[in-house]
Amino acid sequence: MTTETTKSIFLKGVRDAAPFILVVSPFATLFGVVATEAGLNVFEALTFSLAVIAGAAQFTALQLMVDNVPVILVLASALAVNLRMAMYSASLTPHLGAAPLWHRALAAYFIVDQSYALATLRYERERHWTLRQKLAYFWGTVAPVCPFWYLFTVIGAVVGASIPEWMALDFAVPITFIALIMPMLRTRAHLAAALVSVVAALVLAFLPYNLGLFAAGILAMMTGAEIERRTQPDGSA
Repeated sequence: MTTETTKSIFLKGVRDAAPFILVVSPFATLFGVVATEAGLNVFEALTFSLAVIAGAAQFTALQLMVDNVPVILVLASALAVNLRMAMYSASLTPHLGAAPLWHRALAAYFIVDQSYALATLRYERERHWTLRQKLAYFWGTVAPVCPFWYLFTVIGAVVGASIPEWMALDFAVPITFIALIMPMLRTRAHLAAALVSVVAALVLAFLPYNLGLFAAGILAMMTGAEIERRTQPDGSA
């Protein structure tokens, strides 16, 4: 185990993340198409992806902008969707927190669902890895995902409305999230939070301006936190 080089670990991250290209690429293409249909040009669509680099938040913000929702609600909705990134960052701190500030800042920008899910699962198994090895794996998981997100955003924006509807590129959205979430539902708290978020989002879908998503997220987090508190070995809060 100790003979692993940073190069071999980086390539391991690339191999682990490579299958996500199959869903990230059509997902990004779909965003590029939707962005141009909403009135953005190719440069603006790419800038959107570069600035946000979070598919769910990008689709949410774009749809609200098309619906002429007030800017403050557009920003708040995108922030709510991306709040999980703050939790991702906190979760990775014990593993990558000792890295130099510039390195942590760069890693924070490239934390996406795929890189986080793969990294946390691998770090749990490879507890002997050094900081350098953990960083190598993290960047390996980023390499096949983020560049393709940018590339296919441009491709989608260029092709635009010429993509026929029967291709149904929106299949990538649920597949991506199912592939990411299912392996991570390992405790009762995870399962309960997931169930509450789904039920609440459906029940509150009638609320305007995507406010149902806020409520569903808050209820899910409260549920997960309470179950975690109740199941701690010492029973303390």
